Amino acid sequence: MILTKKILLCFGTRPEAIKMAPLYHELHKRCFVVKVCVTAQHREMLDQVLDFFGIIPDYDLNLMQPNQTLNRLSAAILSKMDNVLCEVKPDLVLVHGDTTTSSMVALAAFHRGIKIGHVEAGLRTYNKGAPFPEEINRQIISRIADIHFSPTRHATQNLLKEGVSGNSIIETGNTVIDALFWTLNKIEKENYKNNEIDKLKSTIPSQKKIILVTGHRRENFGEGFRNLCEALLTLSQRKDVVIVFPVHLNPNVKEVVFELLSDKKNIYLINPVSYPAFVWLMQQSFLIVSDSGGIQEEAPSLGKPVLVTRTVSERAEGITAGFSTLVGTDKNKIINTIQDILDNFIGFSKLQNPYGCGDASQQIANYLLNLD
Repeated sequence: MILTKKILLCFGTRPEAIKMAPLYHELHKRCFVVKVCVTAQHREMLDQVLDFFGIIPDYDLNLMQPNQTLNRLSAAILSKMDNVLCEVKPDLVLVHGDTTTSSMVALAAFHRGIKIGHVEAGLRTYNKGAPFPEEINRQIISRIADIHFSPTRHATQNLLKEGVSGNSIIETGNTVIDALFWTLNKIEKENYKNNEIDKLKSTIPSQKKIILVTGHRRENFGEGFRNLCEALLTLSQRKDVVIVFPVHLNPNVKEVVFELLSDKKNIYLINPVSYPAFVWLMQQSFLIVSDSGGIQEEAPSLGKPVLVTRTVSERAEGITAGFSTLVGTDKNKIINTIQDILDNFIGFSKLQNPYGCGDASQQIANYLLNLD
């Protein structure tokens, strides 16, 4: 492979942007020519992250549409990316994770004969319906990518079992830990001002145990979210608890959550918050309930237990180490597990995060710098 000089970073969602941001800055420091293309698969939530991390895209495809189907989004990404790739002519395209943006950008680059690097490669559930469509997206990217930046040993083993050459796999840790530490360092400075955090400080009772809740997975739409809300309603009756739920903008989430949990004592339904405000919320929480992959990776560094509202997780390392617990969307299991943590959790005896120590971006940049 030729020495990589011009790199195109492509992403479209808030989680991708968070995880690519530290890599963007690290590549700039190493004097690569870096171009950024965003599809804006998520618009408002993406823009918050770009602003916080100081990233101005060179190309913004602005593809978000209400109730857009995956097929329509995929077709739009393939079509629009063709023009971008022809104009930039990158030596390498870097995509992240498992989104529709990442899989379609990788495919577009492959069609143009451009090398592809996959950040956060090798995560698997081997269940094509969970998470949907992410599991198939990441498997597609693994078939296409030339360089696989694996976050953990487990992810590396997945790739090796699938026949990926070990010479193309670089185990780095996860860049989300880089982003987390960067954010903590920024928001903990005395001169840092954030109106969202100030508002949260004045609104949420600090003397109670905070249960922080998020949810967005398609496989939980409908009954899954109803079960979660009913469990939270039961738990909110505890006098020592306050539930904080930044509600995802997707109508499949928002309508159910507001129907069942609006105007309930000890439950705060809030709009999605910016990344720094969410990191602050994680810091303040006693435990986190979520179907998010990134939160499973970040929480160990903060010493916070996570209940994963999924039946299977591609982030087995956190579960094996005891940082995360799979509870699915079974109402009674959610209630009983949370009750147990609220009453008995006194902290983790070992806080070594299985997803890295915050130097993943440096390791990726080092590899690319020495590539010939």
